[in-house]
Amino acid sequence: MLKIIMFEKNLFKNQTVLVTGGGSGIGYEIARQFLACGATVYIASRKKERLEQAMLTLHPLGNVKAFVLDIRQPENVAQLADTIAAESGKLDILINNAGGQFPAPAEAISLNGWNAVVNTNLNGTWFLIQTMAKKFFLKQQSGSVVNIVLNNFRGTPGMVHSGAARAGVMNLTQTLAVEWANRGIRLNCVAPGIIQSSGLENYPPAMLKGVSAKIPMKRLGTVGEVAELTLFLAYAKYITGETVYVDGGNRLWGDIWEIE
Repeated sequence: MLKIIMFEKNLFKNQTVLVTGGGSGIGYEIARQFLACGATVYIASRKKERLEQAMLTLHPLGNVKAFVLDIRQPENVAQLADTIAAESGKLDILINNAGGQFPAPAEAISLNGWNAVVNTNLNGTWFLIQTMAKKFFLKQQSGSVVNIVLNNFRGTPGMVHSGAARAGVMNLTQTLAVEWANRGIRLNCVAPGIIQSSGLENYPPAMLKGVSAKIPMKRLGTVGEVAELTLFLAYAKYITGETVYVDGGNRLWGDIWEIE
């Protein structure tokens, strides 16, 4: 098991945290690190089996609860908010990590494919933010939101649907950071590059061949590195409206995907 060395053990003691997509990959590691720092953590995922598997290893670490959630369904999001209110009475931190996409040439993306990616990554994120703000943050006059997006600093050829949706999330983050700044609510984004995680299972092996050599740091990122940045932004009291990249410098140099 990875050790937490960057943050104090009780940094998030008495804090309630919701991590969507918390059943695997980056979301799982974010949840694990929050637990290690004393938080009460809710993990949510559309797949019950992923939650059950994650709970086996997360439960011994602290107070963690699981909720089956489809972020594309506002009614389901509202049910989760009611559950958190009934069980914990508050929510301090929201980590919007749930999302998904698939690589495809722009001309090959169907209407259903486009809508599925936009509904998940943009609409789902908005449903979570608005619902949790109205249920908790605005009344508390406090709250921290971290949205996990992707490295679209120079565009995302081969994933135009996800690039458009994530850009929407980044602007949503900036807009709300200003609109809610005097309400005690902060919003920031973490933009991972290519991370060695379960999320890579969605991409053909041939597509990933030689990718690390094209990254300035010559390696893929780790879920732990994404989680550490996420916890920092969740805590940092005077940072809002920012998108911070964790990509080994790839946004500045190097083309990951071959464009024909």
